Amino acid sequence: MTTEVEFDVTGAVATVTLNRPDRLNTLSIPMVDRLVDVLAEAAASSARVVVLAGAGRTFCAGADQAEMFERDAQEWERVVRRYLDPVRAIVAMDKPVIAALHGDTVGGGLGLAMACDLRIAADGIRLGSPFTPIGLAGCDMSAGWFLPRLVGLGAASELMLTGRLVTAEEALQLGLVHRVVPRDDFADEVRRWSEQLAAGAPVAHAWTKRAIHRSLGVDMDGEFEFEIFAQVQCLQTADHREGVAAFQQRRRPEFTGE
Repeated sequence: MTTEVEFDVTGAVATVTLNRPDRLNTLSIPMVDRLVDVLAEAAASSARVVVLAGAGRTFCAGADQAEMFERDAQEWERVVRRYLDPVRAIVAMDKPVIAALHGDTVGGGLGLAMACDLRIAADGIRLGSPFTPIGLAGCDMSAGWFLPRLVGLGAASELMLTGRLVTAEEALQLGLVHRVVPRDDFADEVRRWSEQLAAGAPVAHAWTKRAIHRSLGVDMDGEFEFEIFAQVQCLQTADHREGVAAFQQRRRPEFTGE
């Protein structure tokens, strides 16, 4: 039986698929609940890398408009807070997460994508945070945190205040995505990136990801202290010894996560 969020592990790669194509993978509250559970499953799995994808022709068109009925302030706060839980889960996961953006990525969909560590886009798609055109704050679903850090204050201000959508090519120029590839090559490129990361050292990836996100909220000296701590942990691993040996022997390392 299919569900609104599918989960699969093939080898060392886990794939989490938003599976509501008839609704452009818009996020209903039950779907958000399911996504949080699936992300927890992915984090606990044997996979070394996670791919977040969407079924059908769109990655995610944001929140489900059917959920936008009248509520009191307390109920709205609960809903808006819940929609941020998948973002928190992606950031907290000690594994690289790749957003595979094969179709339009807007609103809450962009929030999910920005939470991921790497973003690959198929050509011809659009990305944006179109909240202000419908009378909502442009900082919704983590955009207020991620957009200024990814594209700079000026570009983020324009995108959030106007709600303008950008092409994949402009998103690449802004730094919002890492790669733009032709649609015919998209699946192969996602596979190549995921397999490359899956072959890496899991402990090193975990500490690197923690350091990246921690650095956004601390001063330089605080980040330096964390870097020292993280590197000392990695220096004691079997993966580090294997990496050095492989480099000296001019072969590919075989990391075990130990």
